[in-house]
Amino acid sequence: RGRSREKPVRLVVEGEKTQVDRDVLEKLEAPLTHLLRNAVDHGIELPERRLLAGKPAEGLVRLRASHQAGMLSLELIDDGAGIDLERLRGSIVERALSPADTVARMSEAELLTFLFLPGFSLRDKVTEVSGRGVGLDAVQHMIRELRGSIELSQQPGQGCRFHLQVPLTLSVVRSLVVEVGGEAYAFPLAHIERTLDVTAEQIVQIEGRQHFWHEGRHIGLVAASQLLNRPLGQSDGSSLRVVVIREREQLYGVAVERLVGERVLVVMPLDPRLGKVQDISSGALLDDGSVVLIVDVEDLLRSVDKLLSTGSLERIERGSGGTRGVAHKRILVVDDSLTVRELQRKLLSHRGYDVAVAVDGMDGWNALRSEDFDLLITDIDMPRMDGIELVTLVRRDQRLQGLPVMVVSYKDREEDRRRGLDAGADYYLAKASFHDDALLDAVVELIGGAQG
Repeated sequence: RGRSREKPVRLVVEGEKTQVDRDVLEKLEAPLTHLLRNAVDHGIELPERRLLAGKPAEGLVRLRASHQAGMLSLELIDDGAGIDLERLRGSIVERALSPADTVARMSEAELLTFLFLPGFSLRDKVTEVSGRGVGLDAVQHMIRELRGSIELSQQPGQGCRFHLQVPLTLSVVRSLVVEVGGEAYAFPLAHIERTLDVTAEQIVQIEGRQHFWHEGRHIGLVAASQLLNRPLGQSDGSSLRVVVIREREQLYGVAVERLVGERVLVVMPLDPRLGKVQDISSGALLDDGSVVLIVDVEDLLRSVDKLLSTGSLERIERGSGGTRGVAHKRILVVDDSLTVRELQRKLLSHRGYDVAVAVDGMDGWNALRSEDFDLLITDIDMPRMDGIELVTLVRRDQRLQGLPVMVVSYKDREEDRRRGLDAGADYYLAKASFHDDALLDAVVELIGGAQG
């Protein structure tokens, strides 16, 4: 398109390996194409104007893709003319969209929002004034249909930057969020028959199993804390909060600590390196940015049947809720995968360790310098600073050089094993999934049990 406009333009794409669902990618094609055409047609100047402004004759358009807090982040940046804000102000006043005195007080961000108004960009004068605006209302509409957002910023004479954020997937699931062992879990509403409170008097023992009577039938009762490998939480009353789940004609009551409420969750697939995680189908982010794991109900009921057949199903007791005032050993988990971090944290927390997490090597290094830990567990491949660099820094630091370090690799490459151990790691663990206790066994081997 640059050649057809007699404008030499170079497109640079960064983060092209960023993973995103195909359905999202397909819906991004039209708005991104629109923005790219705008950048070439109206953003990048003709070569002679660029040379007069002290720029290279060749224009540059940069597209960056990355993951941020469970969202796909896209930045489209050009080094064109930017937007003449004074002429934009004049156009807003001329169209009687806002009084002149109000427009004069508007910030740059407020002025730029007018470019997204329906119809604002359709007149030649605005395209001429702003060097932008063609179809931005349509672009914004397409991004909002993806439940995303778009922001425009610019520097006069230096170029424009569009920042788009959209979900990594369009899959959503209506769920009931509950609390189990102090952690949030979600049950898809499609599998929930009802929720209710069950008193101790309503629980009966039949053939060594717990049941309660509801609407003319006995319903088996199991503890979510046992199924999900969470510590038994504190009960805050005389009755149990029970989620009755259905799979075909099978009903079970699952006792939880607290009902948080119904939520519409955007599904985040688990990191494929984890393999199949028992009883968990996927993850999601709650409104406060915290992670909730979505329960695989079919898998959960298979776990119930397995516990019943082995006679390992625990009785639900409303006890003390755990020990208090005991010092627990602290572990720092460093991994750039949200789901890997979360599953490692839950696994280690369940065994009583105090776990902190870091999103990459740099974040981990900052945590290690400001807090005390008994063990570092780090992945290898991470942005900003990888695991090998992190281990090398730890071993060079006088305060940290004695800290036990475990390197966890999900690819089991011999070169990674050698690099990790050569850098000073005490333990190298190649692990394809969380089906076994290899991680926990290794932690105990390095620092012992959770209580220090």
